[in-house]
Amino acid sequence: MSYAGSAVRLQNRGISEKTCEKYKIYRNGTTLRFHYHNKDGQPIGAKIKTSDKRFTYEGDTDGSFFGQHLWPNNGKRVVITEGELDAASCSEIMPTWPMVSLPSGSASARRSIQKNLEWLQGYEEIVLFFDNDEPGREAAKEAAAVLPPSKVRIARLEAYKDASDALQDNNRDALGRAIWDAKPYRPDGIIDCKSLLELVTTPNKPHDYAYPFSGLQRKLHGIRLGELTTITAGSGIGKSSFCRHLATSILQTGERIGYVALEESNKRTALGLMSAAVGTSLHLGEHERSELESAYNETLAKWNLFLFDGFGSFDPDIIYNRIEYLASGLDTKVVFLDHLSILMSGLEGDERRMIDTTMTRLRSLVERTGIALFLVSHLRRPGNDNNHEEGARVTLGQLRGSAAIAQLSDSVIALERDQQAEGSGTGTTIRVLKNRYSGETGIACRLTYDLNTNIFTEDEIAEEFDPTTDF
Repeated sequence: MSYAGSAVRLQNRGISEKTCEKYKIYRNGTTLRFHYHNKDGQPIGAKIKTSDKRFTYEGDTDGSFFGQHLWPNNGKRVVITEGELDAASCSEIMPTWPMVSLPSGSASARRSIQKNLEWLQGYEEIVLFFDNDEPGREAAKEAAAVLPPSKVRIARLEAYKDASDALQDNNRDALGRAIWDAKPYRPDGIIDCKSLLELVTTPNKPHDYAYPFSGLQRKLHGIRLGELTTITAGSGIGKSSFCRHLATSILQTGERIGYVALEESNKRTALGLMSAAVGTSLHLGEHERSELESAYNETLAKWNLFLFDGFGSFDPDIIYNRIEYLASGLDTKVVFLDHLSILMSGLEGDERRMIDTTMTRLRSLVERTGIALFLVSHLRRPGNDNNHEEGARVTLGQLRGSAAIAQLSDSVIALERDQQAEGSGTGTTIRVLKNRYSGETGIACRLTYDLNTNIFTEDEIAEEFDPTTDF
């Protein structure tokens, strides 16, 4: 391919004929032609800009940066701009510095960097000088992500959209400072601790809400926003009843709560929460409307409670979306999700991998929204003759399906009860299996559940016999 047109001074742009000749930016009638070259410096294609700012391309391309053929494959510093005129504008004030531009604008930033990574690796510093708009900023992040972080610097022009605009305004100083003062790129998630004075000197609240049981409160030091707590037990041990009791204690403080019960109807959930509050099993037997209406007026009518109306709908994406809406749209601070296994039933594939993915998404959701999330999870059966329905001790390793449940939870609370024990079948041991806040684990308390009143009563814990000291 041969050159078309000739170099002329771009008066309005502030770009000299000499710079245009160097970069082979030629005027050809009413169009500007930006000639692209291969690694040997031979012209292979041209981007054509019309007077009404439409762009076309003719010829071939090897993916090189515009102007790349002018510079060696090593050096102190190279500047990459978003457009050809930006590269020429920068070269106008720093003619000895390598200035190149992306071949297809911000949309191709990451791909162009990857294509020319071998050439870029020879430079000690790589300055990304993209447009001062959202696409430009995002493109700089994407491009920087594929480069060695220690080499990357980000240049910014706060008062102008791009380098060409600054030169058109004859603000050569601003353009030069943007390049000289380019800041070292710091990937998201890396924090300079010198900026943390206010964060570390702001006192933390001991907790946001108290547990309704003193033993559990002593172990976990309360319920905190931004934490994920998993509640686990064998089948039929009382996980849902325990959650309803926790939810009721928080609702009675006036807090806003979201309750997503996937295994029961909203009527059952509502009656269960009402029962826990008024001390009557409203979900059992028949009750007069007046009794139910009175309980409703004392509970649901006063509470800031939101339920999920989707019984039988277990699409995980929908559940995540609704929890996010509860947190962000309705400003709920505490959400109960009962339970994880039902959520998994909406997916197909390896259970362990599905739970890993789900727990990661729930953990991210908690971090992003700042809610306190209580998650109910089932257990797998022990390998011996004991089972959890007969009071077998619960361990973290028995959480069903994946170690991610234990790893990504801030706290794990287990309920242990022997359903078949005569006279004591309602006694439940509450054991803390994980406690990221203080590290305190073990038995927190023992509860007795009254089926008639739907109320848990905390029992005194007898000190365990220690043969090393008790003889």
